[in-house]
Amino acid sequence: MKKILFLSLILLVFISSEIPEKEKTYCNPMNLNYRFQFTTGTSYREAADPVITMYRGKYFLYASHSGGYWFSDDMLNWNYLPIKTLPIEDYAPDVITINDTTYYIGSSAVKNFIYLTTNPFEDNWIKMEKSLPFAVWDPHFFRDDDGKVYLYWGCSNMDNQPIRGVRLDSKMQPVTEPAVLIKHNPKVYGWENPGEHNETDRNGYNEGSWMTKYNNRYYLQYASPGTEFKVYADGVYTSDSPLGPYKYETYSPFSYKPGGFIAGAGHSSTFQDKYANYWHVSSMTISKRHIFERRLGLFPAAFDRDGVLRTFTSFGDYPTIMPDHKIDFEKESLFRGWMLLSFKKKASASSSMDNFQAGNAFDEDIRTWWSANSGNAGEWLSVDLGYRATVYAVQVNFADNESQLKPDSRNIYYCYRIMASNDGNSWKVIADKSKNTKDACHDYIELDRPVTSKYIKLENVRVPDGKFSVYDLRVFGLKKGKTPGAITDFKVIRDESDTRKASIEWPADPEATGYVVNYGTYNNKLYSSIMIYDNNSLTFTGLNRDVTYWFSIDAFNESGITGGTRIISR
Repeated sequence: MKKILFLSLILLVFISSEIPEKEKTYCNPMNLNYRFQFTTGTSYREAADPVITMYRGKYFLYASHSGGYWFSDDMLNWNYLPIKTLPIEDYAPDVITINDTTYYIGSSAVKNFIYLTTNPFEDNWIKMEKSLPFAVWDPHFFRDDDGKVYLYWGCSNMDNQPIRGVRLDSKMQPVTEPAVLIKHNPKVYGWENPGEHNETDRNGYNEGSWMTKYNNRYYLQYASPGTEFKVYADGVYTSDSPLGPYKYETYSPFSYKPGGFIAGAGHSSTFQDKYANYWHVSSMTISKRHIFERRLGLFPAAFDRDGVLRTFTSFGDYPTIMPDHKIDFEKESLFRGWMLLSFKKKASASSSMDNFQAGNAFDEDIRTWWSANSGNAGEWLSVDLGYRATVYAVQVNFADNESQLKPDSRNIYYCYRIMASNDGNSWKVIADKSKNTKDACHDYIELDRPVTSKYIKLENVRVPDGKFSVYDLRVFGLKKGKTPGAITDFKVIRDESDTRKASIEWPADPEATGYVVNYGTYNNKLYSSIMIYDNNSLTFTGLNRDVTYWFSIDAFNESGITGGTRIISR
């Protein structure tokens, strides 16, 4: 019974009652003013390679190509600060605060300079006098308990360019020779192979290193196989010393989200909030208009009693509680328990372009979208939930179809209304953003009071450019009814010639909206998962060779989740 309870930590609504109702929720991807890029005539948004640090009680968020950075009191509402005194267009920056000084470094193909400030709330960064003696890409600073500072870096798919590290002196200059810490090993670690399904048998990019120290052990994290793939994930090596030698942890990848509305959970930073809870902020992929069309995801994380590092990505793009206290993940979950009510429901719209039909807005795929024929006020999108359900939250993911906005464009904001109805004729406004002036392209609205409704409509008032278009209009709540039956009969077949691969099958349940395949390297630590809609099988290509895994399968629908009670090993 203990095992089942532990495996079901993030399941079902009863868990949400453990959390005080006053605590608010958020929903990935993070609702930020992702900056427009403009490459070869294509306009798209981007932020990736995130770092969150604390400075004087506030959270600071830095990311690639964002023109500035953000700060927040609560990680729910972020204030954007444009910056001119940093090489802010560099990719994959890193930041560390030592005493009252904050240091910044970006990725560069030439020798890097480090910048510093004693007030990151203002645009007053200063370049340090001396550059590093070598170029670094995907840099990361780490300060140990004894005050010694280290620098890690690496971003390559070549064997001769591993992830390295050095110790720095008080002037942020290296005092040791670069040590090789992580090499490529895709022939053993299947998740390091490139491709949407790790199907290409060659080196992926090993990149995005990050160090966390826990219980006197060093956890050197890294991303693979590439930012454009849904299987982009983070693995970890551990050591008794900051510069190794390091041992691969076979439960890698520990941060993994290849399914759901938006996928990817790689090139991340692991940090603690004000209450000492661990978090993992990651890059997530769209990569439709451009390979670097990306977003950010924020996931709870934890070390278990055995020191295993885990990231909670199951239902990782559903409403999640932002806690105001220390969380005991043995007893509590941050998943609110609100289910998706809008998946593949009957859609209608004021107009639709030929290749962007209304159904695209309810398919749980951020790589497809609906677009009206214009950006005019009055264009609308509606969904029939099929029944009266309790709606707690709505997420509007704007797609910017045919936008020509650029990095220096202004007045980027959407104005709209969300309405509810029980008959499709008489509508009530439940969220009025008609006077909005904030750029919120993944706008998540937790309703002040839940509403009972059969229909939800989104009506345009203003778009900044292009057409009124939506990746998905996602409606969260609960339907009265039964959850699916427990999945007790399933099979897992490992490929005998290549144990990095496996196939999983189970009987389809007509009452299920989807399934979550849980797996791990211990029978009581099924920490990784894959979400699947509209299918009862999975081809798995990202396992570690010759490692035994345990599996279980959960089923879910609009009424909740039924945890898998059977665990099998292969």
